Amino acid sequence: MKTNILPAIKLTLALLVLFVVAYPVLLWGIGQLSNGKGKGAVVVQEGKTYYKNIGQSFKEAKYFWSRPSAVDYNAAGSGASNKGPNEEAYLTTVEQRIADFSQQNPGVSVSDIPVDLVTASGSGLDPHISVAAARVQVARIAQQRNLKEAQLLALIGDHVEQPLLGLLGPEKVNVLMLNLALDRLDSSF
Repeated sequence: MKTNILPAIKLTLALLVLFVVAYPVLLWGIGQLSNGKGKGAVVVQEGKTYYKNIGQSFKEAKYFWSRPSAVDYNAAGSGASNKGPNEEAYLTTVEQRIADFSQQNPGVSVSDIPVDLVTASGSGLDPHISVAAARVQVARIAQQRNLKEAQLLALIGDHVEQPLLGLLGPEKVNVLMLNLALDRLDSSF
């Protein structure tokens, strides 16, 4: 028994030092080499600070709406609702989101509403929407801001992020960056 306890204690202490000290210090060091010095992708506009890679709520009709969040866009509590597609409460929530979207976008048929505008992502913090989800909101925003739809479509086109390595994932649009550009476009007139 003594022959097993001493090696077990040594192994425990070695792994404790490795995973509690060395690994976090290594990750912190790698973070310091990144653009945001480990603090995330920060964007500052008109004195306000935003985090580019964390989904944010945009509810006003003059903005592109984000993907819904099961955690109310709280980065401290990232997570999904864990509700399945057959659960009544979940279906009621999605139906309400569809009704809300249809009310604010009367020219869009229910079958044309992209799924990412009425369902939350796995993390609840997805900062992106699909290109189709951005385009389906153009008529509402053009009317609210008195802009031409072609201007908004061009703005969306300028903010499309391509799949990783051209293969992995769909084309997407970062909602925060698109809305900040929309505010700059609106203020330039």
